Amino acid sequence: MGYCTVADVRELIKEDMFNSILGDRYIDESDAEAMAEKEKDITLLIENAIADADAEIDGYLSKRYSPPFTEPPAVLKKFSKDIAAYNLVSRKGIDEDDPEKTYLTRYNSAIKFLTMVAEGKIDIGATKDDPGKTAAEGFRFRSSRRLFSRDSMRGW
Repeated sequence: MGYCTVADVRELIKEDMFNSILGDRYIDESDAEAMAEKEKDITLLIENAIADADAEIDGYLSKRYSPPFTEPPAVLKKFSKDIAAYNLVSRKGIDEDDPEKTYLTRYNSAIKFLTMVAEGKIDIGATKDDPGKTAAEGFRFRSSRRLFSRDSMRGW
């Protein structure tokens, strides 16, 4: 299960943009079979983009956490959507002057956030044990009472 859904990503991308993402192939919108095939292709592309986004997120988080999460923090849904949308839109290329630059900006913001999480500057409130955090806080060592000392060994 991903951090976001196909429907989440679909909300971020305009319907007409999917035509350019799919390529130059002409799709007759009056043909139900062709539209069903288009929908299947779009869904597959989105699922792949989400999988790539989640793998990228897990790569950053694995530095401090143990993904995948059984109950992922809500913030990951937003960044998964942003990264997946960027993955889709970037298939056709993003020019700095394009209106699609928003997707690049959102992607860069997500990566900046994830980098700060990896560096320990931001805590996402994950429920799994964080070995890095535990190690940073220290550890306890417990042993038996000391049997021999300089004082107890005097005279030997």
